[in-house]
Amino acid sequence: MDLTFSPIQSFADASFFQKLSKLKLDSFKLDETAKKITGVVNIASTPQGENPAVTVEDSSFGDESCGSLYSQGAVLVIPGHITNFNTIEDFKRLDKAQFLKKAGSRLQELMENGDAIEDPSLLSSFEIICFADLKKFKFFYWFAFPSISSHWIVKSTSVIQEVSESVRDWVKSSDYAQRGHFIIKDGTAQALEQLISLPESTTSIHVGFVDSCLIPNKPSKHLQNFLSLLSLRGFKRVTVDIYRISGSSFTLELEHEDNGGSSKITGWERTNQGKLGPKLADLSALIDPVKLAEQSVDLNLKLMKWRVAPEIDLEVVKNVKVLLLGSGTLGSYVARSLLGWGVRTITFVDNGKVSFSNPVRQPLFNFEDVGKSKADTAATALQRIFPNVNSKGIDLEIPMAGHPVTNEQKQKADMETLDKLIEDHDAIFLLTDSRETRWLPTVIANVKEKTVINCALGFDSYLVMRHGVCGGLGCYFCNDVVAPTDSLTDRTLDQMCTVTRPGVAPMAAALGAELLVSILQHPDKHRAGSDATTILGELPHQLRGFLSSFQTMKLHAPAYEFCSACSKPVLDAYRDLGWDFVSSALNDSNYIEELSGLAEVQKQAEKAVLEMATDLSDDEWFI
Repeated sequence: MDLTFSPIQSFADASFFQKLSKLKLDSFKLDETAKKITGVVNIASTPQGENPAVTVEDSSFGDESCGSLYSQGAVLVIPGHITNFNTIEDFKRLDKAQFLKKAGSRLQELMENGDAIEDPSLLSSFEIICFADLKKFKFFYWFAFPSISSHWIVKSTSVIQEVSESVRDWVKSSDYAQRGHFIIKDGTAQALEQLISLPESTTSIHVGFVDSCLIPNKPSKHLQNFLSLLSLRGFKRVTVDIYRISGSSFTLELEHEDNGGSSKITGWERTNQGKLGPKLADLSALIDPVKLAEQSVDLNLKLMKWRVAPEIDLEVVKNVKVLLLGSGTLGSYVARSLLGWGVRTITFVDNGKVSFSNPVRQPLFNFEDVGKSKADTAATALQRIFPNVNSKGIDLEIPMAGHPVTNEQKQKADMETLDKLIEDHDAIFLLTDSRETRWLPTVIANVKEKTVINCALGFDSYLVMRHGVCGGLGCYFCNDVVAPTDSLTDRTLDQMCTVTRPGVAPMAAALGAELLVSILQHPDKHRAGSDATTILGELPHQLRGFLSSFQTMKLHAPAYEFCSACSKPVLDAYRDLGWDFVSSALNDSNYIEELSGLAEVQKQAEKAVLEMATDLSDDEWFI
């Protein structure tokens, strides 16, 4: 009777697709060439009466140890390839018959040139074609087990009563590639490589085959390629001892019958319904939604990396710790932009409450949030958007230059908290409503040499700038010839609210976030000069935008020697005196001007004007 085989099945563990997802983003990208992988056939745990299964998991990708699969003990390790297509259309359009024919031709070539004799595991090799939908976490895949047909007649079948010690040791050996196919000579197991040394006139042979199938008298289809190899080597009569670890082993006496035609190549796996077609692995229901969200965020960024800007460093963006001083319109939009860039640590600072006018302009707040703490509510909202973000809110009133001390214990504690917050973060955004609230953070951040991004709004204009460090580029206060003072007392309604066109804040916030990301891409970070460039393009010092003309100007200015916030005397005073310096600045704005040298600059300017007036006659004024 004709020899028949049990079909081979596949089992792809969920970890296999998770690793495929990572490799697709980090390594494969748009590459559709075949990649080497490894599968395992467990020859000990196949249930009685079932077909063998080739298993792949996360360690199948380039890991010869095959991870946990090896720990199961009695396994056969087989090589394979995976071809991942970029679109479902490419996956569907593939000529499956031609693909299998090429795989079979390669296998036959390995048989003919002796590679499959040196490494018999090649006889059981497999192919996978797939399409990974990483947005929906659905994977379409199809296994193929290329098999070259050869016609064999079963002359007799008998049960193996006793296995020799040599064969038993061979089957249990650690040589996973060799032990599945071997020669038996005088009851002794020998490597299949001995085929090469046999005389060409030899037409009969005794071989051993380790089988995972447990269907009686019906070996797995993996045996087919072994027999085809023997027929190519000219063997007409073959005795095959089929060894099963957990079932009855048996012997087949076979005779090759030449049908005169070319060898047929088969191997596409059938579905459970017996039809030819791919399988679908839908992991969306198995993955934790939070983990799913994180992978989706990473997906968008990594697509940017390997498709547009391969040199961009996403890890430095992901790991940066950002402090937002101000949780209103600018703070909300900056946080959303940073979240889109994958920033994982964002801290909000504010001492205000959500008002009825806020939700329509500040996207982290809803009507139900009115009356709640802005900082805490913004942090909570960010976590609802993306649970894996490390966001928190700090209720804090920033001590303001020109605003006299009213509660020294509280204001000193606020200063110390602000100092610690700036110390613990890498980048600080100044997003508050007044100039004087930005003065102390500017001083502290410069002392601690932190990255500072400043965003300020007018009715139809905005300023976005990065501060320099220790005498480099100028800060927000470098263009001022007076120290910051109380601008909040006795303000009218229009002065108490930030009156600006609704589109100005999101524009400024987006530019601020993009500026930070660009800074992080430069090797000198915030110390980079005004003419610096990064993988993302130019790295400006200041951006001043005007909606009235829809123009944006790029400007730069060096640090001012007598700046009220970043000059050396001011920074040294904060280092040396701490709260005593701050309290003096709060109680008397003239203190900062005297300390920084601005007072002397003002005196010299007034003196120059007087001298000019004295030198000119009344008539000369009208020339």
